[in-house]
Amino acid sequence: MPRYFVTLIVAVALFMETMDSTVIATSLPAIARDMGEDPIALKLALTSYLLSLAVFIPLSGWVADRFGARTVFRAAIVVFTLGSAACGFAQSLPDFILFRIVQGIGGAMMVPVGRLVILRTVPKAELISALAWLTIPALLGPVIGPPLGGFITTFASWRWIFWINIPTGLLGVILATRFIANIREGEMPPLDVKGFILSGIGLAGLAFGLTTIGQGLFPPAVVISLLAVGSIGCWLYVRHARTTPDPLIDLSLLKVETFYASVVGGFLFRVGIGSTPFLLPLLLQLGFGLSPFKSGMLTFSTAVGAMAMKTTAARILRRFGFKSVLMVNGVVSCLFIAAPALFLPMTPHAIILAVLLVGGFFKSLQFTSINTLAYADIEPRAMSRATSFASVVQQLSMTAGVAVGALVLEVERHGRPETAVHAADFAAAFIVVAAISTASVLIFARLPKLAGASLSAPARPVGTVQEPVPPA
Repeated sequence: MPRYFVTLIVAVALFMETMDSTVIATSLPAIARDMGEDPIALKLALTSYLLSLAVFIPLSGWVADRFGARTVFRAAIVVFTLGSAACGFAQSLPDFILFRIVQGIGGAMMVPVGRLVILRTVPKAELISALAWLTIPALLGPVIGPPLGGFITTFASWRWIFWINIPTGLLGVILATRFIANIREGEMPPLDVKGFILSGIGLAGLAFGLTTIGQGLFPPAVVISLLAVGSIGCWLYVRHARTTPDPLIDLSLLKVETFYASVVGGFLFRVGIGSTPFLLPLLLQLGFGLSPFKSGMLTFSTAVGAMAMKTTAARILRRFGFKSVLMVNGVVSCLFIAAPALFLPMTPHAIILAVLLVGGFFKSLQFTSINTLAYADIEPRAMSRATSFASVVQQLSMTAGVAVGALVLEVERHGRPETAVHAADFAAAFIVVAAISTASVLIFARLPKLAGASLSAPARPVGTVQEPVPPA
């Protein structure tokens, strides 16, 4: 069975999750009308989903080791699909929020465990190419989600946004059963319940607080309180993790140089990546007056550039090495993150298209390099903890990107008599998030010259106890 078929199954699941988290953004007014609610209140459906991810992602590695990767991955698809179907039948805001939380639980397990399946199935020599495939849905989902949501809402019903996940979910369950082995650990430590509670409070507070910055959902005092509670919860978790033998989020992994660079440098870089799907459609639609469909067609070029990268990432990294690529390509990528600051209403669409297309290639290469480097020197037994740790940081960094972008826009329009956002307001936002992303290069500069060299050497598939794939 081709290893890349397993990667494709995981990539489809990742695409379903990343697209679903953004596809409802353009449909909130229609959903609000149907439910008789204020569209602002419907944003709680977005934040409740992210809240669920923040709480349950740390649990994913332990659960996969305890019950088997295939079992958990398959169950996660089922939970996600059932939650999605239920959202399509929701009749009130409380129902809708509850079903989005259920979706989030499925998504929290589906993506990290899917990545774990690849890490324990694909040899390190092939890991760069395999993880490059996962970069595409991660970038494609956020850019295709909003225009797809607008199209479905305009020509059908917003409920089909959720129902279209049903056949994809069913297919995912069938393929996972047929082609994914049930990799699991032989001996398991007990679940770190205290750590789960503390990390849940901390990460939920930070995720919820960051998501509501600049959104007008709550008064500033409430947002500050959420961030304060989250910060205290994370601080208490760090104290707990230093004294417990088997913490849920293993902070000792940060002692691994390549993992540290991927997590910390990756957090900074993803601030720019996470803000772009939020800022760019707003610039094109509110600033330039484009329709959601035209805006979506332009931003889609980013994904086309990302797809072109997947065939060259492995060769580039093997030719120049991780450190050189992360530093040089990091600067180039950040220039493309800042590039929309130069866009004007009269800028030809062909130029915008070209900038986004080329930028998609470089940003995707950086994304792939960061994601792959994280697992270069991680021991097989620690792989599940590394995937859950990395997934938590990725989720927070993308949320922080949206928060920073929204906050800069709020500052730009502060004091004006009108509340409308102007095209000129976006330049500062793109420059600020690009500057934060550029700071990641300082982290990558500390890497040894041969960092990640193990990924280009021949390797055997990693794993411990492996149940065979059931016969067809």
